[in-house]
Amino acid sequence: MAPRILLARHGQTQWSLLGKHTGRTDIPLLDEGRRGAKLLGERLHQTPWAGLPDAEVRTSPLVRAQETCDLAGFGDRAQAWDALLEWDYGAYEGMTPAEIKAVRPGWLIWRDGVPEGESLAAITARADAVVEWARSADRDVLVFAHGHILRTLGARWLGYDVSFAARIRLDPTSLSILGWAYGEPAIERWNDTGHLG
Repeated sequence: MAPRILLARHGQTQWSLLGKHTGRTDIPLLDEGRRGAKLLGERLHQTPWAGLPDAEVRTSPLVRAQETCDLAGFGDRAQAWDALLEWDYGAYEGMTPAEIKAVRPGWLIWRDGVPEGESLAAITARADAVVEWARSADRDVLVFAHGHILRTLGARWLGYDVSFAARIRLDPTSLSILGWAYGEPAIERWNDTGHLG
């Protein structure tokens, strides 16, 4: 069976709750985020995943992703990887979309990028490195990371330009699976938060 990549977005933080762009600022999980991470872990340790005993696990080195990974029960198997860091939002770090659009009307991150931060080409290249790693594996892989890098992974797994990520939203502590259908890359599951009840 062709390898799949399971994507776990980190739990809720104060900034994600407020809709602020949280790139490299190391914001911890809220109690709600910690609870969600534990529920995600319980789900992944039940059928059909049974703890993913053969999967390789990687996490963003930022505390909100690592804590989600730990609370979900995969911390002892996880390797931190800079390729999974969230987008560096540069001058827009900590700002909400509404605040950005007040000074830059019509702005869309997936088209316009960010000043003084990471370019669209750079985040695409990081996502491509993760896709290449996942596809070269002989087993499923599980990653714990952030909303925008995971959405970029979704777009690139399917072979689309990064701009496609604007069409696939992702909630905190969600589970998504990128796999295959008829030999072609496919979304098997997306933004699944059923474990949060």
